[in-house]
Amino acid sequence: MNNSFIFRLNHYKDILLFNCSESLQSYIISKQIRMNNVAKIIITDLHIRNISGLLGLLSSLNSIGRIKDLHIYGPRGLSSYLDLGKKYSHTNFKYILYIHTLSNGLIIKHEKYRIYTFINNYSFDFLIIASELAGTFIIQKANNHYLYPGPLYSKLKKGSTFILPDGLILNGSNFTISNSEGIKFNFIFNSYYSRKSIQNNIKSMILLYQ
Repeated sequence: MNNSFIFRLNHYKDILLFNCSESLQSYIISKQIRMNNVAKIIITDLHIRNISGLLGLLSSLNSIGRIKDLHIYGPRGLSSYLDLGKKYSHTNFKYILYIHTLSNGLIIKHEKYRIYTFINNYSFDFLIIASELAGTFIIQKANNHYLYPGPLYSKLKKGSTFILPDGLILNGSNFTISNSEGIKFNFIFNSYYSRKSIQNNIKSMILLYQ
C-alpha cells in the first residue's frame, strides 16, 4: 500500500511530503506541482515503500538547482540510510539537508502551522494544527475613522488594539470579519487506536493509513 501523500495549506505555497514512495515524484510531475516548493519531508518509518523514492527526489531537487535548505524528519536510522545512499551513488547536494529524529511532542513550529508527533504502539501519529486565519479587513470602516493604508492596517487585522492621542480606542476585532478557526488534521499510520490517539482526534480531520 502507498502511504505517501502531499499536504499543503491554502494561501501557502510550500508543501509537506509524508513519506516518499518510488511513484511520488512522477505524481508530483503529473499534477504540475512545483518540486522546489517541497519545504519539509516527514518519513513515518523506514519501510522500503516509504523511502524508495527519497534519494531520487533529493537528486532531482539538486538537478533543478535548488539552493534553499530542506528539512527531513524521520525515525532513527534515516540519516545513516541517506549517507549510504549518497556514498553509493556518488551524489552530493548543493543545498543544505537537515535531518531531524522524530520524538514525542512538538517537532515543527511554523507561523502558519504546528506539527506534533505522538508515539502509538511503536509507530508515529501526527497532529497538524493550522493557525487561525485573520478575517477580511473592512476597508470602508477604516476610511470612516480616517485611517490610511499602512502598517496599522495589518496590525488591526491581526486583532491588535490601539489608543489614539485623543483617547479613541481602535480595537482590531471591530475592523475585520470573524477570523477562521485553525483546522486540526490527524494522520494515523497504525490501525491500533490508543487512548492518546482518540484524545488527539477530537474535533480533528482524520486520515487513517494501515
